[in-house]
Amino acid sequence: MLEVMNKDVDEKAGVITAGNLWRRYGPVGRRGHDAVRGVAFVVPRGCLFALLGTNGAGKTSLLEVLEGLARPSAGTVRVLGRDPFRDRRLVRPRIGIMLQSGAFPADLTVAEAIRAWAGTLTSPRPVDEALELAGMRDRAGIRVRQLSGGERRRLDFAAAVLGRPEVLFLDEPTTGLDPQSRRATWDGVEGLVTAGTTVPLTTHYLEEAETLADQLAIMHRGRIVRTGTPAEVVAAQPARITFELDAGLPVELPEFPGARLHLTEAWFGGRKGKGKGGSGDGGGSDSDGSGSGDGGGGGGCGSGVLLTTADLQRTLTMLLAWGDRNGVRLRNLNARSASLEEAFLAVARSEVAVDGSGGSLPGEVDQPGRQARPDAAAERAA
Repeated sequence: MLEVMNKDVDEKAGVITAGNLWRRYGPVGRRGHDAVRGVAFVVPRGCLFALLGTNGAGKTSLLEVLEGLARPSAGTVRVLGRDPFRDRRLVRPRIGIMLQSGAFPADLTVAEAIRAWAGTLTSPRPVDEALELAGMRDRAGIRVRQLSGGERRRLDFAAAVLGRPEVLFLDEPTTGLDPQSRRATWDGVEGLVTAGTTVPLTTHYLEEAETLADQLAIMHRGRIVRTGTPAEVVAAQPARITFELDAGLPVELPEFPGARLHLTEAWFGGRKGKGKGGSGDGGGSDSDGSGSGDGGGGGGCGSGVLLTTADLQRTLTMLLAWGDRNGVRLRNLNARSASLEEAFLAVARSEVAVDGSGGSLPGEVDQPGRQARPDAAAERAA
């Protein structure tokens, strides 16, 4: 299981460990930028760990440190028990890296390109086997310049798995692939994980993360703010019930304990101040006296209603029973559990500052602050 921690981690706990890891671009102070801010986690062997986040969240900056392509500004990182930057001569033969774009000579055939790459490796797998894993065996005789963008990504994947890596870093591996090719790549990745390969993966395809990941983390402004299995991350988001009510409804919506009610402005215009408020932890809408607390309050003028709830079955059962008792038709009724997309968007839409002035996102793991370097105070004073 991926474990997010608030201090340096036990380096023997997993194949990949990071402890209070920072990566900074530019000088200390306001002229610099912290792309990675105090993240800490452990990834065990044979785990597919999906790293999600909006553009600029710090995913690639973090991945480059884990791959040994960049040195962290502060904190510790270990891959296979070693510092991937300082000990890259020892680490590099044991890992595979698929960057966002490769650069094989255009005049080589697919087989020639992979064969040439195999010559740089200590114990490569057979070329045909690597091409088979990438779904490129039938393209072995095609020149690189003739490949589509998706086929070039699959060629990059073949090169990344060629060295039988213990850890395989995949940076947006299926970008540009058609659905069939994407599924084929997923099958190849799942086979590697089953065989014991540890796979850190970045992707913008949430379906990909939901399908493949054993554990995932969502980054926001340099920090890991959500983590767990896909099911655990989704379960932290409320389920949604939406419906519409006719104008001039003669009865009021009841309270739904544990649910939160969201109404439109048009609704409030139709029944200002006539709602039945509630109390509790649901936190409904409180505009114009329309009710707050457990989801309830308000009448209607033909507008939509949204109920968010942690207990979809209970809230939906209560809503349907209320409708039956009062002869109320719930038009366009839709009830669904939360999704990974909603969890992702909840983070992406957050405007919480991460410099100490804003507080934490809901569910965010607070990280310890980093001590300023000796010259930082002088720079600020200047």
